[in-house]
Amino acid sequence: MTGIGGDGATGPREDGVVASGLRFATEIAAWVATPWALAAHSWLVAALSVVVLIGLPTVFATPGDRPHAIIAVPGWVTVLLVLLQLATAVVFSWLAWPVWAAITVSLMAAATLITERPRRRRLLSRRSDTADTQ
Repeated sequence: MTGIGGDGATGPREDGVVASGLRFATEIAAWVATPWALAAHSWLVAALSVVVLIGLPTVFATPGDRPHAIIAVPGWVTVLLVLLQLATAVVFSWLAWPVWAAITVSLMAAATLITERPRRRRLLSRRSDTADTQ
């Protein structure tokens, strides 16, 4: 039996429902807060932020982490993309939203960092980065 997102060929995934749910909720916060905060400065930059935040993880993925990778990348790239999502969620929630909402997003991001440790370890412990992209 494979875990959430496991594709059978690469074995079970170690991240669970809580970790995936927290990561997804924090990503949604980033997708909303970032353009919200940037729209006051430039609607074009706000729109581009959404394209970057949603587009990069959609296009670039680590084989074995997601069933379909459009462009295969090593695990460390996926880790950096997640950290980008978490950082933008926290920073732009403080710039765009009331304090209670920003605190909630910050706590979600912190919980995501904790619950994502097994996934992060798995992504960073690949034999070699070139093996993931071939």
